[in-house]
Amino acid sequence: MMDIQAILKQLPHRYPFLLVDRVLELERNTRIKAIKNVTFNEPFFTGHFPGRPVMPGVLILEALAQAAGLLAFDAMGQVPDENNIYYFVGIDSARFKRPVVPGDQLALEISIDRVRGGIWKFKAVASVEGEVAAEAELMCTMRQVG
Repeated sequence: MMDIQAILKQLPHRYPFLLVDRVLELERNTRIKAIKNVTFNEPFFTGHFPGRPVMPGVLILEALAQAAGLLAFDAMGQVPDENNIYYFVGIDSARFKRPVVPGDQLALEISIDRVRGGIWKFKAVASVEGEVAAEAELMCTMRQVG
């Protein structure tokens, strides 16, 4: 549905903070399913936990927020530019159910819950092989910066 080149056109993030590798499904104004391939070469693994590497939960939430941004831009029919940034502004009910480790493929599933006053609220689930790794309600908004 959307490869890395298309994602790079939509998200301002770059290595090492681009955390979406591919979009598998996208239903306009409804939901998105994307993936993050987790490799041992990720820079955070050198210090989080040496000898037993685990992807930090905050980065799992960031990957979910980036996928939510892709869904929102598609729903708005917009492409971000240097004058607009899509900010992550809130997290509710975040829960971590299993560790994410090198070699895992993190499935990112986001659905739009509601949009009110320019604030988008999403239901987000990250899973590995069908097992929930994390879930949360995310809030994002677009702001002009230029």
